[in-house]
Amino acid sequence: MKILVSGSLAYDRIMDFPEKFSDHILPDKIHILNVCFLVNGLKEQFGGTAGNISYNLALLGERPLILAAAGKDFDNYGNWLSSLGLPLDGIRCIDNEFTAGAYITTDKSDNQITGFNPGAMKYPCSYAIDGLKPHDTLAIIAPGNVDDMTAYSKAYKDRSIPYIFDPGQQIPVIKSELLIEMLNGSRLFISNDYELEMIMRSSGLAKSDLLEKTQAIVTTLGERGSVVCTHEGETPVPIARASGVLDPTGAGDAFRAGLIKGMIMGKTVLDAAKMGAVSSSFSVQCQGTQCHTFTMDQFWSRYEANFSNK
Repeated sequence: MKILVSGSLAYDRIMDFPEKFSDHILPDKIHILNVCFLVNGLKEQFGGTAGNISYNLALLGERPLILAAAGKDFDNYGNWLSSLGLPLDGIRCIDNEFTAGAYITTDKSDNQITGFNPGAMKYPCSYAIDGLKPHDTLAIIAPGNVDDMTAYSKAYKDRSIPYIFDPGQQIPVIKSELLIEMLNGSRLFISNDYELEMIMRSSGLAKSDLLEKTQAIVTTLGERGSVVCTHEGETPVPIARASGVLDPTGAGDAFRAGLIKGMIMGKTVLDAAKMGAVSSSFSVQCQGTQCHTFTMDQFWSRYEANFSNK
């Protein structure tokens, strides 16, 4: 089955500040803030919603097509994706921009200061999706360029291609009417509980109203697992136990990959969400969003250990 993943591609540049930000910020001088934090070093990691979801799908034996824009510094990231067997055909390169980048500085109290440069993400990918067979295609619209999110939701509906709608971090910058229009007609709507609340408040719609516009709603709850809501009712899905938790960053994207894998296998949304829980359990065991790995034997072994009697 053809899997389309639209969203963002980004470099995560992570810095460690060995002290506390609060020791260097004078509360009575906030209006003229001028600080410099000497960090211990910098780690560059591959990230972005489309990149992270596709990485996890590659671990699950799939070769999705990434639909996103990247910049003039994309070579290393592109080589990494190619080494995973992922096609680059859907990635538009913007020669005069850098690939989107998050610059994250964390102090000894785990407080973070982040600067984000959208770079090439300011441009739509605009990849043509003509000729795809609806019964043999599944797409996910993850947070990325808003023009792409809008265009692909319309294109998928026009072509009867099932898609998962995942607005995530772009919710604050998209008008509620447009969000509901993109959600309407989707195969599934996924978000965390905070994002779901944001959409309900901005639109004035209850969860039951949203369910009239999509076939299912999956809400992730962090360490409390997730909830699957269909017209038959709500069912909680617990987390899958990990061998240790080092970094929850990227767990949501890993969850989405497991969910997609289950859906293309013909699983129910509930069972697909359980697969999402297993996929995310591997992600939290490592620092970074594309640093973990697993075999399919390991995946199914953990699935059986957590959900065989549930």
